[in-house]
Amino acid sequence: MPVKVSVIVPVYNPGTYIEDCIASLQRQSLPPETYEVIFVNDGSTDATPARLDALAAEDGRMRVIHQENSGWSGRPRNVGIEAARGEYVMFVDNDDHLGDEALERMYDYGVAHGADVVVGKMAGKGRPVPVELFRRNHPRATLADTALIDSLTPHKMVRREFLDRIGLRFPEGRRRLEDHVFVTEAYLRAANVSVLGDYVCYYHVKRDDAGNAGFQRFDPVGYFANLREALDVVEKYTEPGALRDRLFRRWLRNEMVERLRGKRLLALPDDYRRELFAEIHKVVVERFGPGVAQGLQPTQQVVAALAAADRYDDVVAFAEWEAAVALSSSPDEPSWRDGTLRLGFLAEYTSAGEPMVFPAGATSTPLDDPPKDVAEAIAWVGAQTAARFGAATADLLLRERSSAAQHFQPVRFTRETLPAGDGDGTRLTLRASATVDPGTLPGTGVWDAVVRVRLGGWTKETRLGPVPPGGRPEPIAGVVASRAALPYWTTPHRNLSLDLGASPKRLGLPRADLSAAGDRLHAGLPLYVAGETPVLVRLASPGRSVDVPATLSPTPDPARSRLTAVLPAVVLAGGVWRAAVSLTPDADGPRFHPLAGALRVADGTVRVGPGPRPGPGPRLVRRARRLLGAVARRATARLTRARV
Repeated sequence: MPVKVSVIVPVYNPGTYIEDCIASLQRQSLPPETYEVIFVNDGSTDATPARLDALAAEDGRMRVIHQENSGWSGRPRNVGIEAARGEYVMFVDNDDHLGDEALERMYDYGVAHGADVVVGKMAGKGRPVPVELFRRNHPRATLADTALIDSLTPHKMVRREFLDRIGLRFPEGRRRLEDHVFVTEAYLRAANVSVLGDYVCYYHVKRDDAGNAGFQRFDPVGYFANLREALDVVEKYTEPGALRDRLFRRWLRNEMVERLRGKRLLALPDDYRRELFAEIHKVVVERFGPGVAQGLQPTQQVVAALAAADRYDDVVAFAEWEAAVALSSSPDEPSWRDGTLRLGFLAEYTSAGEPMVFPAGATSTPLDDPPKDVAEAIAWVGAQTAARFGAATADLLLRERSSAAQHFQPVRFTRETLPAGDGDGTRLTLRASATVDPGTLPGTGVWDAVVRVRLGGWTKETRLGPVPPGGRPEPIAGVVASRAALPYWTTPHRNLSLDLGASPKRLGLPRADLSAAGDRLHAGLPLYVAGETPVLVRLASPGRSVDVPATLSPTPDPARSRLTAVLPAVVLAGGVWRAAVSLTPDADGPRFHPLAGALRVADGTVRVGPGPRPGPGPRLVRRARRLLGAVARRATARLTRARV
């Protein structure tokens, strides 16, 4: 069978960090005979070469190429391309991993839309990744109408025939930004680029030892020399004008201005900051016309103007002011409605912990010249932010805690101005309401609610919260799409998270009101259900158990639902039975949550009472034995001392 995808993994001393990568490649849903993995060992000196040889010996999908160290990832990727047999090649780093269906989904999507390049949604575990690009699918994405230029890492799926036809390969040698040069040319010359935004395909992982190549401090002179090569590609394949300015803006914003802002700049030693600033100043002056910076957000325009004017001290002072700017959010009480969870919140920016105040009635004015000082820069930013308030946006994302995968939730918001405390100026706030359907979230686990606001020159995120202790009641769980979904306030920070597949203790089911009438078992549960919901009840007596179908029904109180089950004949025959409920009866190995109390059946009559007193558990027994042992040892020691 023809190979559909060749996965190319450059490898250099990853240690155990390669194991998650290997496991994810072996779990791919694409049929095993339709993909291959080519590990190019670039002169590793750890145990990785032997590990890869053993892997290839046991798994026919895996191939290993050993070569002398080349200094960077370009050469190994090019070697992998030459060895690839697949219709597409997919580039993966040895300390990252893929979603289980990534290859299959990306390949099918690329074929369906005739794509030369397929960009799969990314998640960053301790690493920043593009967000706006993956808000939705883009079957035919262009650099002019999407945020495609924001994704320049090499972790894409590219048609092999396309690479050979245009002769595109990675720059080789010990250098930076070789992926920018490669990916930018691929975007500019591809017949079509497709963006798959509805499934997390690629997980960027920050290593615990911060050993990722991209996290190492770079030499500014060499770095910006390599950056100029990416700019050369843009100039080669575009004409002067709006598109070229837009593409150049990406490097000005991400690689230069953002490095000179806020906490990121202040965290660097002063001598390194000065060297970095000097190289950025050179590139800004020599390569960018006025149209490039004009498209930036206000804060970014200020930094770009100060950098172009070679005003290092003012850049640092402006960074100190920006470092105190943060996003705050105040959540409303979560509520369930129509099978969905409704989350409301108010968001605004703060400075030094206090709400930011902006001038009322401000109008937008261009930044024709660099501000004369930092005070003027701050005043101009405040006026532009207020003038652009009509374009401010608020989003709610749910971010899976274990994987960092994140999903936009439907949000409606209004922009509101509030008077400042002293009456001089105004506060700019966003009041939003999000609708969360737990049935659309993949798998079980904990999802953290994250507020994201774009306003003026900032795009900032914060956890939804905190709420003051006792300021909001504890939310109740709901049963949606045959699984329990529990919103809760975290401890101690009191932010909102959503637990899918929560434990029975957290669900509060032991507080159920168990009752019986005739052959019917009833229980009032602290759960929301939208309609009649099938569940499963297990009735257990010493040495035997029986499972019976049951139903959860809504009640006038949305915080309560009613459980109903028909008691089988074996239970009505007599005995003491304890009850437990599974909220996912169709799942493999349903998970049962015990309910308080027990059914006592005698002479055909069912009564509910306390269950049999449980004996000490193994943990309690072990603890008692340790305590008794300690007491005995102390007594023996005292007797020994007394004899002496």
